[in-house]
Amino acid sequence: MKKQAIALALASLTLSSCATTGISHRERAEAKLATMLEGRVAGSPQSCITAYQGRNLQVLEQTAVVYEAGPVIWVSRPTDPKMLDTDDVIVIKRTGSRLCKQDIIRTVDRTSGFTTGVVFLGDFVPYRKP
Repeated sequence: MKKQAIALALASLTLSSCATTGISHRERAEAKLATMLEGRVAGSPQSCITAYQGRNLQVLEQTAVVYEAGPVIWVSRPTDPKMLDTDDVIVIKRTGSRLCKQDIIRTVDRTSGFTTGVVFLGDFVPYRKP
């Protein structure tokens, strides 16, 4: 009887911890994006942005592509955000010197190097502090 009580207690503890940490990757990324944009105001969407430094480009899993340019944070939400995965790297083939929603963006598996998909970006929305 005592073993059953202990097993039941462990099972309920496991289930409760799974329920509290049952946040999806997308929900976690949306929360991170909300934190990044806290106190900022959205501007009018642009189809292209000047993106000099690729190191400021961040992929939020199953959510958006974010580019930080000084005081402005640009956010582009793809048409199929499920294609953005932390196991993948994005490879951008630009058509000009600017980053545009029409640019060809592939996702490549970080380990194998195989193409896993294509991402179609939406407009870039600037977020600035008021």
